[in-house]
Amino acid sequence: MADSEDAPEDVFFQELTGTYAEVREAFADHVGMSRPRVRLLTRLWSHGETSHSDLRQILSLDGASVTRLVKEFEAEGMVSRRLDPSDNRYTLARLTPAGEEAAAGLASAHRLYQTRLLDGVSPQDQQRVLGVLARLRANVRASR
Repeated sequence: MADSEDAPEDVFFQELTGTYAEVREAFADHVGMSRPRVRLLTRLWSHGETSHSDLRQILSLDGASVTRLVKEFEAEGMVSRRLDPSDNRYTLARLTPAGEEAAAGLASAHRLYQTRLLDGVSPQDQQRVLGVLARLRANVRASR
């Protein structure tokens, strides 16, 4: 919570980052899955077969965590692994049909969840927020 003496700019960014963090974590809780599991499953669904090395970088996880998650999904029948035929030092992971079905279910649940989160937020307010975020991003790019 923001301190009553914080500058308005501080309050704005505290609320922005706090809201983002809450929304990000809340969906994983909503579907009863850890955030890394949600991210790995949806990443494989949207981008197809991916190396463990790329998953490590994309998901900002260490190699042991990626391997553990992929093996868990493999044991559940949602992911298959194979050695990269062009470089057998790398392992590739991809969704099985059961994994694709689970990921599609997550995508559907995510759309419904977003709709629920936007309950009471008018389309005009949504556009206003999008405009503010676009302006912030432009200011960030200009300051680099």
